[in-house]
Amino acid sequence: MAEDTGKHLEVALVAAERVVWEGQATIVVARTTDGDVGILPGHAPLLGLLQGGTVQVRTVDGEFLVAAAPDGFISVANDRVSILAENAELGHDIDLEEARRELEQALAAGTASEADADEVRAAEARVRAAETAS
Repeated sequence: MAEDTGKHLEVALVAAERVVWEGQATIVVARTTDGDVGILPGHAPLLGLLQGGTVQVRTVDGEFLVAAAPDGFISVANDRVSILAENAELGHDIDLEEARRELEQALAAGTASEADADEVRAAEARVRAAETAS
């Protein structure tokens, strides 16, 4: 269990149609267009563009959550972290075998267009999140 220093982050992971997860955390790690960023309590304000990956959250009870959030935004201010993505799923909610099949199909379709490349990145993120969560 994580040591309680009294400092934490208020985190909200929100998809277009629903709140995926919200609660208190000790650290959030996300991949942005500028690279991976780790957010701890007291972090300077930040607005970043998520880039085809996963978001990792360590809750105040020591639980480790990973979510597929292929594209979207992360906003940090006053120990509040908002992750806004069109599609986001917690890794433990993703069927790993189904995600792997979707990735194979996306790779077989090729990456001739930007939409195809986005589909491959989203499928890769789902597989990584499901693998990490299992």
